[in-house]
Amino acid sequence: MIIVPGLVEIERSSASEAEKRIARILKKIAGPEDSVAFHSVRLRSHARKQQAEADFVILWKGLVVVVEVKGGGVGKHHGSWWSVDRRGEWHRLKESPMSQAQSAMFALRDILQQDGVGWFAHEAIVITPDTDVPPRSIEWKSTHWLAKDHTTTASLTEALDALLADARVEPNRAKRAPMKKLMERLFGEFTRMPVIDAQRGAVLEEQNKATEEQARILASLARNKRMLVFGGAGTGKSLVLAEAAKVEADAGRSVLITFHSPGLVNLFDPLVAGRQIDVVPFDRLTTERAYDAVLVDEAQDLMTAEAMDLLDKVIAGGRSGGRWRLFLDPNNQAHVDGGFDRDVYDLVADEAPAFDLNRNVRNTKAIVSAVQGYLGADVGDPGIVHGEKIQWHWTEAADVDGATDVARTLVGNGIARKEIWIISVTARAPFDTTEDGYAVRTPKQVKGFEVEHVIVCDLPDEFNDASIAAFYVSLTRARVSLHVVATSADKRRLQNLAQQRGGFR
Repeated sequence: MIIVPGLVEIERSSASEAEKRIARILKKIAGPEDSVAFHSVRLRSHARKQQAEADFVILWKGLVVVVEVKGGGVGKHHGSWWSVDRRGEWHRLKESPMSQAQSAMFALRDILQQDGVGWFAHEAIVITPDTDVPPRSIEWKSTHWLAKDHTTTASLTEALDALLADARVEPNRAKRAPMKKLMERLFGEFTRMPVIDAQRGAVLEEQNKATEEQARILASLARNKRMLVFGGAGTGKSLVLAEAAKVEADAGRSVLITFHSPGLVNLFDPLVAGRQIDVVPFDRLTTERAYDAVLVDEAQDLMTAEAMDLLDKVIAGGRSGGRWRLFLDPNNQAHVDGGFDRDVYDLVADEAPAFDLNRNVRNTKAIVSAVQGYLGADVGDPGIVHGEKIQWHWTEAADVDGATDVARTLVGNGIARKEIWIISVTARAPFDTTEDGYAVRTPKQVKGFEVEHVIVCDLPDEFNDASIAAFYVSLTRARVSLHVVATSADKRRLQNLAQQRGGFR
């Protein structure tokens, strides 16, 4: 069974030993490929509280099961419900565990039905893994309160099947929710995508709710052995890839993440830490090992016959019979780094269904509008609406020195140096830092990464395929603010570019 988040995260973050135990059991259940358990989910509406929380929400053969887990002893005494912890201390509960599970179930039902999912079978159960005998009551069926004798993989599987066999049926004229739609909505409601700091190689504490497209792709993993995922810069391709890789690893498969740019190791390593997932740049792959699942980031950089031949050898079963996911930018950044052969792409495109990421989760609305306006590039609808307008600095010193002056102003306004990149669009040789410590990068160095503040300089004298690709990469790295240092001649060339390619007429 798929566990969301993965067992590694649950073991690290959950304070409940009972929930960890149940998560381990659920992970071992060999159910249908589309069976999934979401842990510690918060529901955004509730009859008596602003939010309700369910310990687990399980999708089992079309049945949605909301689970309340209570460790230690649990019982009703003198009309009140009590729990007993490992130290033997008693704690009075506001309501019975079954009432908690049922109210969370009703909240989930209302959320999904308000969203137009349709009718679906749903049940609420309680698991008390430390009690020998579950309490009995006319308020619930015996199948809905599980105790210690159900804490094995086989017995919990039987319990889920028993719930399914006795589940309620849809009312007359009710439209049953399609399994695919139910999966997508559950992934969308409960999946959290990490916010990353690629510069420092760390995963930040804040987490964002998955976009509708991200949820659809994650929900489709079980149904598709091979997938092509398209998305412009900033649509979250790499984050979805990392989550997909964790799902594959949690299913017991050997997993490889690979890519053309070696620097992406620093992006993926923290995202999949604690998993048995190999993160290897493409130029370091060998044919000594074939993997059960292979995921390729920035795959447009590897659309050559030679690269696809090597990929065929590292996928168990090959491209035609194996399990793989290719993530591509349709705006073709391969002119910056890598190779793109249209004939090879057309061949690969026929081998798998395609999915699109259409919502930009990195750039502000102003940045998205500028990229679309000047370059005609599809980087998705802006998910981050608020943010600063692009700051244009018109000067005759539109090089790294001029960009450094802008960086000094930003630092003077309280922005940390480590949160600023200067990107030289036309630079060929790799940069490191200026004499006073400002990071200077080339488009090739920053491809696939992001930072809070970006200053773009050294615009090209001529806009051809290669320079447009480099400009595209440079403009789409900023999360918060984007500054462009340019000359009056650059301004005229940009105006011509917008008329030829973009949406500014």
